[in-house]
Amino acid sequence: MTYISTKLRQPIRITDIITIHYFEYMKNFYFPGESHNFWEMLCVDKGEVEVQTDHKTYTLKRGQMIFHKPMEFHAIKALGKAAPNLIAISFKSPSTQMSFFNNKVFSLNTVEKILISKIISEAKSAFSTPLNVPSIEQVERSDTALFGAEQLIKIYLEELLIALIRKETHTPPLKHAPFSKTSKANTFESITNYLEAHICEMLTVETICNDNLISRSCLQSLFHERANRGVIDYFHNLKINLAKQLIREGNLNFTQIADFLSYSSIGHFSNQFKKFTQMSPSEYASSIKLLSENTANSFSQIFVSE
Repeated sequence: MTYISTKLRQPIRITDIITIHYFEYMKNFYFPGESHNFWEMLCVDKGEVEVQTDHKTYTLKRGQMIFHKPMEFHAIKALGKAAPNLIAISFKSPSTQMSFFNNKVFSLNTVEKILISKIISEAKSAFSTPLNVPSIEQVERSDTALFGAEQLIKIYLEELLIALIRKETHTPPLKHAPFSKTSKANTFESITNYLEAHICEMLTVETICNDNLISRSCLQSLFHERANRGVIDYFHNLKINLAKQLIREGNLNFTQIADFLSYSSIGHFSNQFKKFTQMSPSEYASSIKLLSENTANSFSQIFVSE
């Protein structure tokens, strides 16, 4: 047999990282603006900002992101009482498909937010330059970087860009789906997918109904029939399951997890966590740590005995 290779297409390709920043600004923050010959993406992790470009002024809230194409002027100022936390990643890409991101604001779902958090995490390993210093114009490689950290930044960033394009071009908006003509099973699956996509937000029954074109009574009846609980109870259970996963991963503290999942306070998060698990977050973390240690000891004893 004669094998012929297929060169893989790369419609989105990142070649260079310029800077990766995570800024915690004061509530009166103002940046007069700049332009440069590379792409920049700006994500609001907390608070609200106004972004001015060559053509338009945008208001970005938590969980929203905007891209600035090469040589596009952009300025930023904080809005409201909350001091903003901003993520800025600048990079070079020769891909013509990047034009998709011109003049667009994106609302990020859970998967996309996790990809950004992975980029930040790998950047802390890959580069010795601090993420919170705006004056840095070039990152410096760390002598203690984890293996493949720079490549993972490229992979996660490309995956994020591909996910954003797919979401807008290949998946019709969920609220336009003809739920009234589908079976109960399909409707339930569609709404649970919607809940998972918005797991980092605080949804209300009204919002869920409006976005999915379903009445309140039908929605509640569907979830009591299929999940044996109300839709909000189901939604909070999803959030707590994700919180448990984040605790096990150990990358975020309890306050950061509460903020990531849009709980109004660490107290509210702790109360909800205990409601669904019968443990506080710290008790859960301790129990997982103890379980891990016991499991490791058990395996150690098995190997020693062998």
